[in-house]
Amino acid sequence: MKTRAQTDTSKTSARSSLGVLAVLGKYTVVIAAVLLYISPIMFMIVGSIKPDAKVLAEAGTLRAFVPTAATMRNYLDVFRRVDFSRFMLNSLFITGTIVGVGLVANAMAGYAFARLRWRGRSLCFVFVLSLMILPFEAIAVPLFYQITLFGWRDTYTAQIVPFIANAFGIYLFYTFFNGLPPELEEAARTDGAGVMRTFVEIIVPNAKPVFATVAIITFLMYWGFFLWPLMVTSGPEVRPLPVAIANFHTLPPLKWGDIMAFGVMMVAPVLIVFLAFQRWFVRGVASAGVKG
Repeated sequence: MKTRAQTDTSKTSARSSLGVLAVLGKYTVVIAAVLLYISPIMFMIVGSIKPDAKVLAEAGTLRAFVPTAATMRNYLDVFRRVDFSRFMLNSLFITGTIVGVGLVANAMAGYAFARLRWRGRSLCFVFVLSLMILPFEAIAVPLFYQITLFGWRDTYTAQIVPFIANAFGIYLFYTFFNGLPPELEEAARTDGAGVMRTFVEIIVPNAKPVFATVAIITFLMYWGFFLWPLMVTSGPEVRPLPVAIANFHTLPPLKWGDIMAFGVMMVAPVLIVFLAFQRWFVRGVASAGVKG
């Protein structure tokens, strides 16, 4: 018969084996999920440097992810066939303006809801929160008619003004500002600082993580925005990249290598921005979530 010590050793060994299997299972699931998500991006990057005939011919096989016969001709073809630089500048200007002006407007709104006391504050905040669950498609048509009445079609204004105020951005600022120690503002008021001076000199310097978070989320959201620019633009002068690539797909001749190259150049700024500010993004989300 087994002794008690041998039995305990067997149980410990069994638990250790189960722990190793559990860890291996978790890593297998994570690796599979990562491969699932990055495979379309890798297919696009590799396809953008392949001869056009090989892009679809090798699709569905492992060779689709091998850059055989690499060439940069697809990228040159994009600039030759369309005014890509114009579309890129349009997207940078539109998205950059929404992010920049939106940070100021949403931060001030979030601070007003979190710290200031005024009549109707709770009701207004409930209204802002309700906008978070309202899909844009529900208001796209009424907003389109309103923009038409203002004469803003085919302008940057139509693509910027409706999206400066953002309910989710206001909520993130609100939760972050709520978590800041009120002693900071009390000390500023003791020194004679007003509301705006307190906000600019005390609150903003302590809110860098949430500013970075809102900036990245807003950038990712509106960089790839397709429906609204499609509705309010008809010419290439103010057309952003998402609408431009959809139009590029219809231009004869259909070259999948060129389309992949267009897609890579469109996605590159998003990856650069996210990787550059990833640390701030994680800190901002964690701070807003915990403090809220």
